Amino acid sequence: MSFCSISFLLLFVTVFALYYFVAGGRRQWQNIVLLAAGYFLYGYADLKFLPLLFGITVVYFFLGKWMGKTANERTSRLLNVAGVVLGVGLLVYFKYLNFFIVSFAQLFGSMGLQVNVHTLNIIMPLGISFFVFRLISYVVDIHLQKTEATDDFLAFATYVSFFPCIMAGPIDRPGFMKQLQKGRDFDYDKVVDGCRQFLWGMLKKVAVADNIAGCVNNVWVNDTFHEPGGYLLVTALLYSFQMYMDFSGYSDMAIGVGKTLGLKVAKNFNYPFFAVNVADYWRRWHMSLTSWLTDYVFMPLNVKFRNMGQAGMILAIVINLVLVGMWHGDNWTYAVFGLYHGLLFIPLILSGAFFKKGKIKTGHLGLPCLKDAGRILLTFLLVTIGLVIFRADSVGRAFEYLASIFTNGVFSFSLEPKHWQCILCIFAVMCVEWKQRNRDHGLELSGIRSNVLKYAIYLAIVGFVLVTSTDASSFIYAQF
Repeated sequence: MSFCSISFLLLFVTVFALYYFVAGGRRQWQNIVLLAAGYFLYGYADLKFLPLLFGITVVYFFLGKWMGKTANERTSRLLNVAGVVLGVGLLVYFKYLNFFIVSFAQLFGSMGLQVNVHTLNIIMPLGISFFVFRLISYVVDIHLQKTEATDDFLAFATYVSFFPCIMAGPIDRPGFMKQLQKGRDFDYDKVVDGCRQFLWGMLKKVAVADNIAGCVNNVWVNDTFHEPGGYLLVTALLYSFQMYMDFSGYSDMAIGVGKTLGLKVAKNFNYPFFAVNVADYWRRWHMSLTSWLTDYVFMPLNVKFRNMGQAGMILAIVINLVLVGMWHGDNWTYAVFGLYHGLLFIPLILSGAFFKKGKIKTGHLGLPCLKDAGRILLTFLLVTIGLVIFRADSVGRAFEYLASIFTNGVFSFSLEPKHWQCILCIFAVMCVEWKQRNRDHGLELSGIRSNVLKYAIYLAIVGFVLVTSTDASSFIYAQF
């Protein structure tokens, strides 16, 4: 059930009505509504994994209670390790077991040893990467005394299965439960702003990302890349925007739904294509994942390697980025994607640019100055190279694509009308986001006083979405 479907709209309207007009600010009843919506949505997507979602929620709830009651540091540490191992074990089993089996068989085969490969018929539960990370952070934070174990199973289960975020994030931390432990009254301003952010996310997904998808897929379905190099370059650039518009569009919609329900969902994107270097990019892209791995992986590794100086920091960052890549799935392309980004951090660390978070300097017409514009463009091109690796079915095919850009004539291309339509849409959205870069989302209209103008903008966006809508594709990150 996609956020952009009539089915989801009916679900949301039902939840909204029950949440405010039946539950009426009583937190337990409101949480029951949210929990029912989360389990209904998850069951609608794949009914057979509902017992897994419920079972793992129960296990971590009681694991957390046990950790909260024990005063023994050793026991707490063991329970924390058990929680982490269980969560990682689930991910390894469902996402990577077949991958490891095949990879080891290929390795032994390259050594001249014949191995009979028997892969398992494992189906990955939707959203497992997202809700498992929520569960792991819960037990780790209890062990580190960053949060207290809860006795409210209803609030805990709602946190794990919060329906706007269960399929593709953002990955909220345990602090989200504090919002669930008090009643939420109807707040007109939050509801309106939530609807605005949802609409902005839908514009990016339906009008931009789904239309780009057709242009990009037409190239990648071919066995060989015979198109002119310039055409392949434009397609690679378009894919970068497709990824951003699709995933940030989903995040905007999830955050928007949360706002309408009086709940603050973790911010996931902070205009990453305005980043001036790769470190800045990762501070802005998929922020709930990168901050999660920074806190629970990079920081401990950085402490462990601190005696190695800059080399230790580089090693910690490379490991962290490889894990960011591997989090996405069981393909070597994801590991290479992460390694590529990790290596891009080396010159930033050696030069000291990694530690700087300066603002973009603007000049004429509020545009970035020439130096920062160049840095933004270079960062975007480096990110695009990484996303070619990310998009490819294999590492070899990724390098074939990148090589074909130059061997097929990088300055030779002829774009179709569909490409120009996508480019114009991208340009319009990015102009709005540049203007709104210091606000939460592109449709935050607090500076406009005229209600007539506001509603004209809303209607224009709705009309544009309807006119440009194509066969809706699933959200890219739902597969992870």
